[in-house]
Amino acid sequence: MRLYDAPVTADRQQILADLVEQSSDVYGFSCYVWNMGLVRWLVDELAERRPGTRFLLGGPQVMGHAQRYVPPSRPDVAVCNGEGERTFRAYLRALLNDERDLSGVPGISFWRDGELVTTDRPERIKELSEIPSPYLGGVFEPGRYTYAILETNRGCPYNCGFCFWGAATNSKVNRFETQRVLDDITWISDNELSVLYIADANWGIFPRDVEITRHVVACRERTGYPLMMGMSAAKNKPDRVSDITRLLVDGGMLTSQPVSLQSMDSGVLKLIERDNIRPATYTTLQETLRGQNISSYTEVIWPLPGETVESFRKGIAELCRARSGTIVVYPQLLLHNTPIYENRERFGITVRRVPDPAAEADVVVATKWVTEEQYREGVAFYYAVHGLYSLRGLYYLANYLDRTGAMSFDELFAAAARYLAGHREDSPIGRFVADSVRDLGNYYLLNSGTYLHMLLHGERAEYTRLLAGFVRTQPFWSDPDARALFELDLLARPFVYREKPSLPDYAFTELRVAPRPDGSMEVTAPPAAVAILADLDSVPLSGNGPLLLRHPYRRKMPFHADQPLQDNIAYCDGMTIQIRSILPEWTAVPATIGG
Repeated sequence: MRLYDAPVTADRQQILADLVEQSSDVYGFSCYVWNMGLVRWLVDELAERRPGTRFLLGGPQVMGHAQRYVPPSRPDVAVCNGEGERTFRAYLRALLNDERDLSGVPGISFWRDGELVTTDRPERIKELSEIPSPYLGGVFEPGRYTYAILETNRGCPYNCGFCFWGAATNSKVNRFETQRVLDDITWISDNELSVLYIADANWGIFPRDVEITRHVVACRERTGYPLMMGMSAAKNKPDRVSDITRLLVDGGMLTSQPVSLQSMDSGVLKLIERDNIRPATYTTLQETLRGQNISSYTEVIWPLPGETVESFRKGIAELCRARSGTIVVYPQLLLHNTPIYENRERFGITVRRVPDPAAEADVVVATKWVTEEQYREGVAFYYAVHGLYSLRGLYYLANYLDRTGAMSFDELFAAAARYLAGHREDSPIGRFVADSVRDLGNYYLLNSGTYLHMLLHGERAEYTRLLAGFVRTQPFWSDPDARALFELDLLARPFVYREKPSLPDYAFTELRVAPRPDGSMEVTAPPAAVAILADLDSVPLSGNGPLLLRHPYRRKMPFHADQPLQDNIAYCDGMTIQIRSILPEWTAVPATIGG
């Protein structure tokens, strides 16, 4: 057996040439929405170049959908309809027999004499120790990889409508032996893999997950690796998840805790069968993380069944009032073998295929509750949220306006989205957002990183111009405290790369700003504005003296002009969910002796 891997962005002709060179009798492919277009092309091309070769397709995109992906004329292609380990082994053994009879292979579909044959699925593997470790078994060549994906258990106790995980595992969670997991992590650390991603559906669901995290940190202290650890957190275990995140932060591993909310509307959560996860869990976790100064990000999906533009906007506003960290809104992908897919007609689902030949991703662009025009309105609204709230374009001002009743969060974001849409022709930022809304750009992995790079670096001056132009058109501009908070936002907008902070090209009228040689800034602001800042940033400030603003220099990567822009943008994409780590620090200017 030989393992072959390549990014879906690689030249497909080169991938094909590499696979032909392998001269394999059997090719197995893992099939997902992001690679299915490429896989289908490769299977057809390989069959033409290597007659007699067999193919086994597995993964959530093809399970239970053999008739869609395999025509009757292709008895050489079979589909695995469940866990792959036992089925693939039985499939290979069947091919070693002279008859090559696949009818005894459990859990597959294949064509025979014009009839689609589907064998009974085997029971799920309960004793996961029967699956050899790919790390300890020598599957992965040391020094070749930087990113490790590790399962410590399989299954999910929930059955969320948009997700394949729970539907595939019947709500049962089976665990790998603890010592095997610890040994895998030790191997990952000894071989200096930079990133460890825990591929469990609910990291923190078991008490042992805390101890496994301690082992990760201990390995990091011993070898320096892994540098980062990511996970999908347990839904109803806020205290345990908080403990895990605290361990990682204290251990020097960069991390940001996801809070998987998906919607703030109770009716939506009931429709997608997620109402068994307590909303108070998220509130408790957010408060705990914020109190410990730990980065977090809240995940939302647009548009889920039952969600309207109004409920979506209202939910985002509620998250802002709860002082959520970064708010990340994902497009809803219509995934095979999920409850929403099975109920797509009932929910009035309309999809558009992303314009990517490697993928087969269908983005939901309309439901019974949302027209396509309203879908686009919601996406544009999110780009405003991302820029003004998560990336701190108007963070202080937005909070002030919402608290005073001058303009709610959602009203401000909607007005900003309309303003930005009016500048699609004369602004690169407006054009990027308009193109992303039209072309399903928010599906692509680096779209968010590109937006961050533009707003906080590449088009920073242009964003200042847009922000200033927008706020001057609004009724609140006559309020001097609103103007002061806008100016504080301009100064506090983070710098994503390691660079010396600079003053924005803006004529300050409400603040007195004095740059210092070390890059910090002395700022005098009205007492009301200082009170808002002190409350939001949880710092002890008063309005009686000047403030000192310091933008952090460490914990950032310098902008590498000599490298492909995509490398810098990939860094920015990661920083999107760790924005707290690069926010500036406000302190009171120390009083001088005798002053």
